[in-house]
Amino acid sequence: MNLARSWQVPLRPCHDIQMEDTDKATQANNKARTTRPTSEEFKKFLGTGWAEPDDVRTTRAAAAPYAADRRERLSALFTGKRLVIPAGELKVRSNDTDYRYRPDSDFAYLTGLGADHEPDAVLVMEPHGTADTPQPGHDATLYLIPPAGHDDEGFYADPRSGEFWIGRRPGLAEFAVMTDIPTAPLKELPGGIRLSAQPTKAVHKALSEMRFVKDDYEVQQLRDAVDATIEGFARAVTQLPRAIEHKRGERVVEAAFDGHAREEGNAVGYETIAASGAHATTLHWISNDGQVRHGDLLLLDAGVEVESLYTADVTRTLPVDGQFSPVQRKVYEVVLEAADAGFAVARPGARFLDVHMAAMEVIEKRLTEWGIAPPSEDPESKLYRRWMVHGTSHHLGLDVHDCAAAKRELYMEGVLEPGMVFTIEPGLYFKSDDLIAPEELRGIGIRIEDDVLVTEDGCENLSAALPRDPDAVEAWMARLRG
Repeated sequence: MNLARSWQVPLRPCHDIQMEDTDKATQANNKARTTRPTSEEFKKFLGTGWAEPDDVRTTRAAAAPYAADRRERLSALFTGKRLVIPAGELKVRSNDTDYRYRPDSDFAYLTGLGADHEPDAVLVMEPHGTADTPQPGHDATLYLIPPAGHDDEGFYADPRSGEFWIGRRPGLAEFAVMTDIPTAPLKELPGGIRLSAQPTKAVHKALSEMRFVKDDYEVQQLRDAVDATIEGFARAVTQLPRAIEHKRGERVVEAAFDGHAREEGNAVGYETIAASGAHATTLHWISNDGQVRHGDLLLLDAGVEVESLYTADVTRTLPVDGQFSPVQRKVYEVVLEAADAGFAVARPGARFLDVHMAAMEVIEKRLTEWGIAPPSEDPESKLYRRWMVHGTSHHLGLDVHDCAAAKRELYMEGVLEPGMVFTIEPGLYFKSDDLIAPEELRGIGIRIEDDVLVTEDGCENLSAALPRDPDAVEAWMARLRG
């Protein structure tokens, strides 16, 4: 591959810069809507008369020392092996437009870089020693596309990296200061490494397992993400009156939260679930195109992803009119009891799976008492799971479902340690067409989800500031709605 040309792509249309036509036939059949200028005078004119930037970033990122420690721990697992961790490429959304860029989580973890300014970057960790006599340790280099200078044609002609198109990008020296990692132009990437390469499965798995226990920087980022998420929930509640009046009220709720996430963070950490009425019984309802009606419950499952790319994941089920009906409260209190049971066992030394088992014990007990769960000859059938088919917890971090590539025995059977962050999110879902469920429960879906940090002697509910108790939920909504 000719790496020097690997990031060159067809030009996008531009209505602010009029380029000279160089191919009338191409323009006529609409295959190229802009072309490079051929006039030397015009190119020289575009390359001169620009002030030097005054926003050069030369401060080391707060994550840099933590990322260095992570690279050191990864290095110890792969003595003598070259490690390649790409940031990932821009992905086309439609024709000649891209999705907003987000770097790969493994890359962000090992470099400390978040945000959206390093598409196609590659972190390479070269091993010490030789193939015959490997030595402990690696030397890291960050390969990036340098920003085009004012006198470079790419400055105005490259829609992927040109300043005219995407704004000013940090240079190699700035990235070196930000990350404490030596940098080099992408065209100097060692031979045999493909830009589209992915970390090997072994490296990806190792990083997933390293990410079980969060360092101090990660915990603070998750606190910030949760705090921003709680504010987003408050904003969504204030929009409920307008949501009721709108033909797609769920979208009103979604827009309120997602707009907040863009204002206060990088984006949402996953597609927001704003499910009203019977839609709340669909676990991953992201269409959000339904009405919000008086008397409904609204299940809002949402999380702000902060600039460092760490995300929260919180769910509350809210009465649209501000007060639970008796039957809604009955179901809600069982889900809350199940969640509290999960909290009670979330402490160092317990298994991750114990949290789920504690919550499900409550679900089974209450559904049996209600006469809903039918008797079974095989205890392993767990027929009560019909109304809660998902797990109670998942790890949380750079990805909303963090550490997903880790071995099952380290994830589900793993022992809880201080610094682990995960969700506790039991629920009950009675679908409208469920003829086994009592009629009064059909169409009710309730989930309560909090983000939990394991401490030295128990756990901390990071999202505790968002009310969970039904009375507290009603009082909170009343204050927000005046």
